[in-house]
Amino acid sequence: MKTFGTLIAAFGRQYEVRSDAGEILLCVPRGKKSLFACGDRVQIAATGPGQGVIDKLVERSSLLYRSDAWRQKLIAANATQVVMVVATEPSFSDEFISRCLCAAENQNLKVLIVLNKTDIVAGLADARSRLAAFSALGYTVLEMSALDNVGTLRARLIGETSLLVGQSGMGKSTLTNALIPEARAETREISEVLDTGKHTTTFARLYPLPEGGGIIDSPGMQTFGLVHLDGKDLEASFREFRPYAGQCRFRDCRHDSEPGCALRAAAESGMIEMKRLRQFLQFRTECEQGRRQAQGW
Repeated sequence: MKTFGTLIAAFGRQYEVRSDAGEILLCVPRGKKSLFACGDRVQIAATGPGQGVIDKLVERSSLLYRSDAWRQKLIAANATQVVMVVATEPSFSDEFISRCLCAAENQNLKVLIVLNKTDIVAGLADARSRLAAFSALGYTVLEMSALDNVGTLRARLIGETSLLVGQSGMGKSTLTNALIPEARAETREISEVLDTGKHTTTFARLYPLPEGGGIIDSPGMQTFGLVHLDGKDLEASFREFRPYAGQCRFRDCRHDSEPGCALRAAAESGMIEMKRLRQFLQFRTECEQGRRQAQGW
């Protein structure tokens, strides 16, 4: 009997699916292709007690992933919001935030930046200063400590499917466990079933929220490649660039050194941050080089 469900965790070529009836099945894809992500809606067929096969992928409303010249890493499907977790300690990368913002903007996802570990006051002023540039762009920055109170964050997650992303050590797992205490128990259970603990920290997992919605806890990452974005998509993902679209003297302006470049003029006058323009040029170069490498030239 075929039914529909939501893919809530991935372990290599095995996927945990929660059927619409509430049953949890460990499923494998039909055929060799295994291009599924946490949060995907799928059609499944039971093959035995607690087991099934994935027959069909339902069209996604969004797909967040990172890529380089050689591979793509699917992170989450059908998310409505990206929650970027940074902390006062260890130090976070401004560039990593910009890369995640590009991926989120490209998929028209809401964005929330969470500054965690505010109880560590030594790094608080510096973290606030570095995040001020993103606040100026209209991104909400929420300060909190996962060890004290997650109520303010919980209120912003209700009704959303929120993907938690961040570099290692920022406290995403602590946040997840504070929001959903049973998450720690589920992690232990999966480790026992698979006879290993590594899968539970390697793949994303979707947890439902009691108040409605859910959170997808993804593994910590240090890099976020954007090779799947072409130049136009990448430029459009910098929200402060949009008012200047089409205003350059030349239609094919690359915003490097061409005369009459509206973006460079805006950066030089302080209307947009020169640092962000440099990041765009850096990302675009990486994407173009990555695509050439992928094609073997």
